[in-house]
Amino acid sequence: MKFVGAHVSISGGLENAPKNAAAIGAKAFALFTKNQRQWEAKPYEKAQIEAFKNECDRLGFSADHILPHDSYLINLGAPEDESLARSRAAFIDEMKRCEELGLKALNLHPGSHKNMISQEECIARIADSLNIALDQTTRVTAVIENTAGQGGNLGFCFEQIAAIIDRVEDKTRVGVCLDTCHLFASGYDLREQAAYKKTMNEFDRVVGFNYLRGMHLNDAKAPLDSKLDRHESIGKGEIGLEAFRLIMNDPRMDNMPLILETIDDTIWAAEIKLLYSLI
Repeated sequence: MKFVGAHVSISGGLENAPKNAAAIGAKAFALFTKNQRQWEAKPYEKAQIEAFKNECDRLGFSADHILPHDSYLINLGAPEDESLARSRAAFIDEMKRCEELGLKALNLHPGSHKNMISQEECIARIADSLNIALDQTTRVTAVIENTAGQGGNLGFCFEQIAAIIDRVEDKTRVGVCLDTCHLFASGYDLREQAAYKKTMNEFDRVVGFNYLRGMHLNDAKAPLDSKLDRHESIGKGEIGLEAFRLIMNDPRMDNMPLILETIDDTIWAAEIKLLYSLI
């Protein structure tokens, strides 16, 4: 069974995230656990946690189908020691927030070398960051999202993701989220069956489907291998509708959150219906 949703707002309170997801017909959702533009936030109050859990229960959202995203400020591979320490502290805080909310995973962008250190050193810093965070938390899985390859961001090829995972000590608590726009932008084609099969076979060979914990479903504004992270509405970009039909009929993507981050939130309900119609 497929669980499609979107990255919804927490404006007005955490408990509004499941409400906003239900309003668009979602069976899954993503959210920020705090204001993602700020490094720090006040600890949760007990009432906030209870309200969020109660709304998830009332509306039928399982923790298995909720994939929170960490702050874009965080860089777990930062070349500067001060920035790295700050990023690690912020990531651990977000992992602990997920624990408090009863969530099972936290989606992260791996990190950027900012053209100041080598890719190998950056990968080592990212893995060290994850090991520190996993050691200081329990239950929550760190889910690495592939990137488009823009700037100094790592994770744009399967080999880099595999290299990070290889250095993570507790492999039961590390996973992967595949973003379709990022895949396409970094050179992995999805547009027709042969290309889709080749890309997914390569992911399975290099990383392994046993690590897949979710997907971000986004079309792409820019051409294949552009290295540009430019999302587009489903079926309206360079990827096209066939790739999403293949995903929606691929049993390897069952029972995990499939999250829209497309550019027009006013049509998310229609996009969710469209995706389910492809099955």
